[in-house]
Amino acid sequence: LFPGVRQAQWLTKTKRVEGLPPAVQGIMDNPAHGLQELEERVKHAVSHARLWDTAEVAPRREQYCPVLFENLIHICRLMSGKYPSLSKRMLARNCRIAATWERESILLQVRGLSGILMNSVTPIPPVASKEEILATKEHVLETFYPIAPTIDLQEVNVYKELNDTGQCFADGYPYSHPHTLFFLESANVRTDRFRPEQLRAKMLMFAFGNALAKAKVLHGNDPKVLEQPVVVQSVGTDGQLFQFMVFQLNTTDLVSNDGVKNLVWIDSDQNLYEKAQCVPEVKKRVVTKPAGISGFQPDTFKKFLALYLHGTV
Repeated sequence: LFPGVRQAQWLTKTKRVEGLPPAVQGIMDNPAHGLQELEERVKHAVSHARLWDTAEVAPRREQYCPVLFENLIHICRLMSGKYPSLSKRMLARNCRIAATWERESILLQVRGLSGILMNSVTPIPPVASKEEILATKEHVLETFYPIAPTIDLQEVNVYKELNDTGQCFADGYPYSHPHTLFFLESANVRTDRFRPEQLRAKMLMFAFGNALAKAKVLHGNDPKVLEQPVVVQSVGTDGQLFQFMVFQLNTTDLVSNDGVKNLVWIDSDQNLYEKAQCVPEVKKRVVTKPAGISGFQPDTFKKFLALYLHGTV
């Protein structure tokens, strides 16, 4: 996506809000959840992924990024002792999604593997009030004239307009609501990884695709403003830098720029730590930089955990 999130906003008829929504921020700020008590566990998790889980001098990103993710998810799962409803979650991998919609006179489709998807028995409640949703009517979507808003998108022949929530949501599947998508940019070579702006655009498109496919299952294919909006979250990371997103699908009437818009809250470029020194730096037989993790940012994990807890607490 050439202009990144700005293009994704136009394609999905979405208004962007900076930062996380109050519902998520409230979880972070509430001392009753005991998020600060997990800081030492998180530091240990980072050290395990970056320093210890290897026989090499330093682990490669393709190794430590997935290990760190699994470590953080494990810490989140520990909260199920305090909040039993968290056990009604399931992580699905290699889930395919397909969603089709019309934007102006263009038929669009998002299709493919949608990261690691955490599903839930119950949906995330809407994060924007009805008043805030109606206020989006006044929002004017950015255009790219004279650049076409579909620049850099792949053009294909579509023989079947698919709206499919994928194998994860077969009939009778108890964890039928998409909760959070996780995208791991773990390629060792920088040019093989999405840049942060590209990753955020991908996160928005797949959160939208999952929400749209689910909305059509629940409410049918007729374009409409939803009485019960669909909320899907996204988290992206390269093993150090994190992107956080909460998307709310308010309408499936996407053809024109008029009327109610969808909403997305984005918190960008949050480091979990500044540096991992795998081996000590020695100058003239003196250790100038000891091995270890430096610049640990506990608030980044608090955001990760708050998104995990969202919809339950």
